[in-house]
Amino acid sequence: MFDTLSDRLAATFKNLRGKGRLSEADIDATAREIRIALLEADVALPVVRAFIRQVKERATGAEVSQALNPAQQVIKIVNEELVGILGGETRRLRFAKTAPTVIMLAGLQGAGKTTLAGKLGLWLKSQGHSPLLVACDLQRPNAVTQLGVVAERAGVAFYGPQPGNGVGDPVQVAKDSIEYARTKQYDLVIVDTAGRLGIDQELMQQAADIRDAVSPDEVLFVVDAMIGQDAVNTAEAFRDGVGFDGVVLSKLDGDARGGAALSIAHVTGRQIMFASNGEKLDDFDAFHPDRMASRILGMGDMLSLIEKAEQTFSQEEAAKMASKLASKKGQEFTLDDFLAQMEQVRKMGSISKLLGMLPGMAQMKEQINNIDERDVDRTAAIIKSMTPAERQDPTLINGSRRARIAKGSGVEVSAVKGLVERFFEARKMMSRMAQGGGMPGMPGMPGMGGGPGRQKKQIKQAKGKRKSGNPMKRKAEEEAAAARREQAQQGGAFGLPAAGQTPQDFELPDEFKKFMG
Repeated sequence: MFDTLSDRLAATFKNLRGKGRLSEADIDATAREIRIALLEADVALPVVRAFIRQVKERATGAEVSQALNPAQQVIKIVNEELVGILGGETRRLRFAKTAPTVIMLAGLQGAGKTTLAGKLGLWLKSQGHSPLLVACDLQRPNAVTQLGVVAERAGVAFYGPQPGNGVGDPVQVAKDSIEYARTKQYDLVIVDTAGRLGIDQELMQQAADIRDAVSPDEVLFVVDAMIGQDAVNTAEAFRDGVGFDGVVLSKLDGDARGGAALSIAHVTGRQIMFASNGEKLDDFDAFHPDRMASRILGMGDMLSLIEKAEQTFSQEEAAKMASKLASKKGQEFTLDDFLAQMEQVRKMGSISKLLGMLPGMAQMKEQINNIDERDVDRTAAIIKSMTPAERQDPTLINGSRRARIAKGSGVEVSAVKGLVERFFEARKMMSRMAQGGGMPGMPGMPGMGGGPGRQKKQIKQAKGKRKSGNPMKRKAEEEAAAARREQAQQGGAFGLPAAGQTPQDFELPDEFKKFMG
């Protein structure tokens, strides 16, 4: 969603790199570009003005003028101000002292309240709660049935005594659901209310009546992140007419410009608490302003990636795999293990989304977007078409076996051969890392392989290289070497790699360094 904004900000900050001192004209030009980038992203004008005012005020102060690297200091200021307009600190749910805790969802029709009720229910269930979804949208056709289906998919309880489709009293249903939850010992009640295509008095009155009947501990306003500036107007109308405690952004995976997310917390004074970023029920998580700002600035989201990995991989399994890789040349690590690891990664979510969380991957956006998720399924099909003996020892796979495996998995013979070759290469590399040898081809870096002996060998090779006796050829060689040195010295925005560099070349933000050992 924030790709356009990220690209504009990256281009803006790239112009600052390499400057030992920033003049007032540099700061004005940077502020102008940031203003254009925010307005193009559909951020509300009052938010843009407040943001630019704060950035310029801080950028012209001592924290930039006295900094060793003024450009990085400006980026730090922009990051902190982005966190500020996104709500500052992460806001957590408030739970009632006596169960059940009541959460009421409000918003316009089409914002995704019903699906989001199921996502929230599943998320709370994973936290150890026992939620109950209550169908109080009795206006929209089949809304009660839809919530029942969503609840079943999420594996949570459902309460919908009225058929809906214009029949029933939503206020009475909401009131009765609290007693039902107490009787059945559900500790959380999620009330799904009706919406309208636009703000009207009937909608506001019904939402207010349900609120008064159940006295919710949290009223969450669900807003479609793709509707732009109108999201802010709708949020203000709900805040003044019904009142809400927090905001939930739905459809954050869309291709809209994302201005609503950057505006709504600042304008309404209510923090964004959750974000829905996909169609699956588990594409939902708490909203962290600092992590979202980091993503917008192209610095990735390592903390969320680590949390996903911790939820998916058990420490016991990780230790088991590490011991297999630490064996002689990693030969105990088989294709069965490789398949198991691949399926675990798949459980974490879309491969392209996971790669997008890595710092520096903004430079490879096109490649990431072009990743075919079905490649994982094809790889799994190839491995599952092998015999147990072949998975244990892929060296058994000869020409006739490759043909059989290819036929069984519906791929070309070359795909089977390529997979086996890549497996051997990957196993060799991972085994070297597990044994402390580090990554191949990265000399002189602690823990990354290539010790002093390797460096001496490379120096010796470099000394032995002779220049061409042909003046024209020698000049061409010198120009090519100068171009390579210049490219190595240039970086992308935010201290990240420029084109031609690898993601390992950038410097991580301080808050991520503790995770890198």
